[in-house]
Amino acid sequence: MSNEISNSASQLPHLLAGVVHPWHLDQFGHMNVRCYAPFFDDASFLFWKRLGLGQQRMIDEHGVHTVTLRASTEFRSELRSGDCFAVAGQAEKLGNKSVTLRFEMTESETGKLLAVHETVEVFVENETHASMTIPDAIRTRLQRDNQNLAPA
Repeated sequence: MSNEISNSASQLPHLLAGVVHPWHLDQFGHMNVRCYAPFFDDASFLFWKRLGLGQQRMIDEHGVHTVTLRASTEFRSELRSGDCFAVAGQAEKLGNKSVTLRFEMTESETGKLLAVHETVEVFVENETHASMTIPDAIRTRLQRDNQNLAPA
């Protein structure tokens, strides 16, 4: 396992903090892989809220919301019961109809990188669920939040 310290987590906006509980553990005493997903899923909702673009607001104001097309997690270091962590993240790539979000889970005290999670979120029309171009107002907020956005 890695002792890598995250260089970017201090630059990424903080989204949530968590604690590993005994019920998160697998038979080896580590946080089970399936227990990471809820923390990263919560972070994605908090990401949009931080931008003032919660799912309901996107629906009400733009007639769109996002759905996750792909999610992947790279596990860098084990977590055990009682470990405290933080999740930070931002948009990393911006396409015509999708955005890639990157989240880093780090050890709260040391900044040690624990896991990296990426999702590709596609914008869909609320009624038909057909994919659609990212509305300009949402695109502008994403670009304002991260001026180093790469094209998808």
